Amino acid sequence: MSGLNTFHGLELWVAALCTLGIYSILYRENVVFRFLEHLYVGLAMGYLVFTAWAMVLEPLWWKPMVKELKWTWAFALPAGTLWYLIYSRRYVWMSRLIIMTALGVASGYAFNWFANLVIPQLSAAIERPLYHQGALQISNIIAAITLICVLVYFFFSFEQKSRVVQGTAATGRWLMMVAFGAMFGTTVMARVSLFIGRLQFLMGDWLGILRP
Repeated sequence: MSGLNTFHGLELWVAALCTLGIYSILYRENVVFRFLEHLYVGLAMGYLVFTAWAMVLEPLWWKPMVKELKWTWAFALPAGTLWYLIYSRRYVWMSRLIIMTALGVASGYAFNWFANLVIPQLSAAIERPLYHQGALQISNIIAAITLICVLVYFFFSFEQKSRVVQGTAATGRWLMMVAFGAMFGTTVMARVSLFIGRLQFLMGDWLGILRP
C-alpha cells in the first residue's frame, strides 16, 4: 500500500513539474519548455500509433483478414504502402494514385456531410414563421434579417451602387464579425477552462491549498 502511495506522490510531482515547465513559456522560451514540448509531441505520436493499431487496424483490418478469412482486405496493405512512396523520387508517381483516390473519397464524404448540414439549415431558415399565433417571432425576424444581409454581402454579380444595398451589405459584414467574435470567444473560454483545470490541479491535488 505504501508503494502505491509513493508512486502516486511521484506521479503528482512529475505532473506538477511538467505543468510548470510548460507554462514557463509565459516568461520566455527556454530549454525546459523545449524539452517538454518535444516530449509531449513524442508521447502524443506514440499514443496515436497505438490508437491507430488498437482501434482501427487490428479490429477493422487484421482480425477480419486473418480470423474471418476476408482475404480481400490483403489488398489494403499494398495500397497503404503506396503512401510511403512519396519519399521516393523514382516511384513518387505511384503515391499519387492512392492520394487522388483518398482525396476523391474524402471529398465525396465531405460534400455529403456539408449537404446534410447546410441544406436542412437553409430549409429551416426559409420555413421559420415571422408571425405566429398572433405574435411576432422576434428571434425568427432577427435570423431572417441576418440571413438576408449576409447573402447580400456575398452577392458579387453586380456592382453595389444603391445605398440600400451598400447598407445591407455593410450590416451583413458587421453581423458576421459579431458571429466570428462569438466563435473566437468560445475558443478563448475553452483555453481558459484548460488553464483553470491546471490551476486546480496544482493548488488542489499537488499543494493541497484548495479543498473539495
